[in-house]
Amino acid sequence: MNKSRVIVLGIAFVAAIGAALLAKNIVAQPKTKKVVQKEFMNTTHVLVAAKPIKLGDLVSSGHFKWQRWPKDALTSKLIDQASNMNAKADYDKAIARSEFVVGEAINPRKLIKKGTGGVMAALLTSGMRAVSTKIKEETAAGGFIMPDDHVDVILSRQIQGEGRGSKYVSNTVLSNVRVLAIGQTLDQPKGKQTATGRTATLELTPGQAEILMLANKMGDVSLSLRSLSKRDANGDGTITNLRGDNRGTVRMFKFGQKVQAFGM
Repeated sequence: MNKSRVIVLGIAFVAAIGAALLAKNIVAQPKTKKVVQKEFMNTTHVLVAAKPIKLGDLVSSGHFKWQRWPKDALTSKLIDQASNMNAKADYDKAIARSEFVVGEAINPRKLIKKGTGGVMAALLTSGMRAVSTKIKEETAAGGFIMPDDHVDVILSRQIQGEGRGSKYVSNTVLSNVRVLAIGQTLDQPKGKQTATGRTATLELTPGQAEILMLANKMGDVSLSLRSLSKRDANGDGTITNLRGDNRGTVRMFKFGQKVQAFGM
């Protein structure tokens, strides 16, 4: 064999071994993990509920947390960290006037800060009044009336007839009014289909409040539960002239039509 040929073969053999060793080392090296750093552009932090909050709950700073939020979705109804870093402390011991689910942005209008009034005052629509009336299970739809339902108020009373005898009459004196509470219950008890209590608190206009107080003096008051699907089907049939214009005389009106007139 030619000497030069032997040298070339030797060099090729050595090169092959070197290539094999190099390839082995490359395969044996651990894989490098690529770390992708997320860039949060145009975001801020808003205050959200860290745990479920129920209507009427006394909340603490532990009920809140800061969560990243798109700036484009930031409104005046939300609390952002840049504007109020002490929001957790500010709303400590506040009362919830609405429910919050975990992760829901906190709307300041749904919380009542300490020293600014009770929860019932916060639940009232502007211009309305909270008025309570005595109820019994048999006069309140068997206990199936819940807070936030709508009811009619029926007055039953005994009046003097044309002769010596007397008779009983019933009239709807308030129609389609909202129930704020049954007893001390402000929302539907979890897992229960009925609410018990000796009083029902209704949301009324000032005029309706006077009518209810008079109705309680005149006879027995019962509540009639309205259907959710037909809550507004018949409009507002509130009686607005229960006391009448003449002293000592009560006039009953229903849907604008005179139903009954009698002396007090």
